[in-house]
Formats: sequence, C-alpha cells, structure tokens
Amino acid sequence: MVMLVSLPTLAQDSLRTVSAVAGDGIYSLLRNNGYSPSRHYNAFIKENTDLLTDGELLKVGVAYKLPDTTMVTKAKVFGTFDTSIFGKDFSRIDSLSTTLKGSVYYLVSGHGGPDPGATETYKGKLIAEDEYAYDITLRLARELLSHGAEVYMIIQDKNDGIRDERVLELDTDEVTYPNKVIPLGQVARLKQRTNTINTLYKKNVSKYQRLIVTHVDSRSKGANIDVFFYYHEKSANGKRLAESIRNTFTKKYERFQPNREYQGTFGPRNLYLIRKTLPPMAYIEVGNIKNKKDQRRILDPDNRQALAKWISEGILLDFKKADPSQQSLD
Repeated sequence: MVMLVSLPTLAQDSLRTVSAVAGDGIYSLLRNNGYSPSRHYNAFIKENTDLLTDGELLKVGVAYKLPDTTMVTKAKVFGTFDTSIFGKDFSRIDSLSTTLKGSVYYLVSGHGGPDPGATETYKGKLIAEDEYAYDITLRLARELLSHGAEVYMIIQDKNDGIRDERVLELDTDEVTYPNKVIPLGQVARLKQRTNTINTLYKKNVSKYQRLIVTHVDSRSKGANIDVFFYYHEKSANGKRLAESIRNTFTKKYERFQPNREYQGTFGPRNLYLIRKTLPPMAYIEVGNIKNKKDQRRILDPDNRQALAKWISEGILLDFKKADPSQQSLD
C-alpha cells in the first residue's frame, strides 16, 4: 500500500508527497492516488524533474510531490494556440521546456467528418479510427506545446477535446483548419488537407517545419502489429524524423517490455499525403483496430497518452539532431 505524507502547508511545500514502491510507474502512481495521468503527468514531471531517473522513471522509496489540483488555470490561448480545443479538463498546459521554440508542427489525424475510417465493434458499441487518432493527436499537440512548439491541428473537433473514456463516441462534426467542412469524397478530403498544410508551410517558410500524420490501421483480426512509421522516399529529413520516433519506441519497448522485441515497420510509402505535402513528415499507424491486443493500445486512455508522449520524445530527439540550415523539403 502506498502511504501519503503531508508536508507543511506553505506555498509549494503544501503539495502532498507519496513514496514510490516496487513496480510503480508515473501512470500507476498517479492513478492509484486519484489523479488522471492524462491531465497531471506533465505537472508531476515538472514538480519532480530532479528526482526522476532518465526523465521518467521512479526510484523506490523516494518521496515525490503530487500535483496541486487546486490550480485551475484556464488560459485559453497558449502562444497562438487556442487550448479550449483540448476540453475544459485539459486546457491548462504545464510548460516543461523551450526546446522546440521556433519550430512549427502540423498534426493530422486520419479521416474525420463524413469518413470514420476503420471501424470495429467493441462490447456491442461501434468504435472508429478517426476518434482514436484524433484523441492521440490532441495529446501529442499538448505535449509539443509544453516544449515551446508552434502547433497546428489540421483536423479539429471543437467539442470533443481529450477524452479519458475507453469507448469514444462517434460523430461527424470534425472540420479542416481553420473551419472548412470536410468533403465526402476521399480524394477531395486529401486534397483539402494537403492544400491547407502547404499553404501554412509557405507562410512559415523561414521556420523549422514538420508534419505528423496519425492513423489506426485495419487488417485481419489476427494481425497484432506494432506501431508503423512511413516517410517520403526522397526526404532525408522525413526519414530522420520517422526514424527518431521509431528509435524512441524501440528503446521504450526494451525498457518496459524487455521480453518482447519491437517489430514495427519503418520505411518509405507512396501514400497521397506523403507524396503531396511539402513539410518533411512522419506517417504513423498506431495499431490494428480489429485486433484485441491492439485494441488495448488505443482503448486505454493511459496507453493513448503514452503513445503521444513517446511520439513527442521522438520529435524532440529529431529536433535536437536537425541541421537548422535544412528546414525545407529535401
């Protein structure tokens, strides 16, 4: 049993602490003490940076500060980003660093509007690719903003926000940035989001720009897949971005699943968005919506948060490696 220890009620020192026990991770420690990991993970990191190993691992017996739940900052604009899109419970963003200052990221969640993407039935309810890809992408946007990036959500749903439910209800009211109705036809949809990205890219041409596209795959129920990463075959910067994220996932598997080798595909693809968009990009498939094991990866909100966190760490790794003189499509 984890014991809580109260500290003197003075400003920052009024935060409660909890001692980590064997088997604790940040997610389980927060969850076991009544906190939403999705909402409070970054706040926990910020409070305990000097006490963590390798940036995120807990030490047994060390007392960690729990986030202050009385802080209800509702700033709706973070830089130029309207954080109300995250929903009222997630509109607060804890600034962790300025590492990505000067960078621009375009985030696209697959499908949306009249196209739900891949679907499957889970416990009698229909689940759809676009809802889960969107939730992961929102979480990724929040992570990138916390490190100082400029972020554009290309597909938006103004009333969904980040959701901590397992079953995400379907709707069709997503729009393309800034508020364009998503067309019914597949080619028209792809052209619309491509034109939006390329127009923004040209406006920000002097800045470091990258594109992340997130999908949920669909194949036979028996196909349990790891996360896949694709890039443009002629883009060295896109390849490095996808590779940095893939390498991050490989290291996470080595740490958290040492008996299971990471086997996610990594390579070039000839998909429309990969071919037609201007920024160097990584195209990510996070799992097979029809496979029961992969469903756990996307249905569990903690897993969706972890996916977003790991992708953001790969993006940070890529940015640190980047040659500032190579910011355009190569």
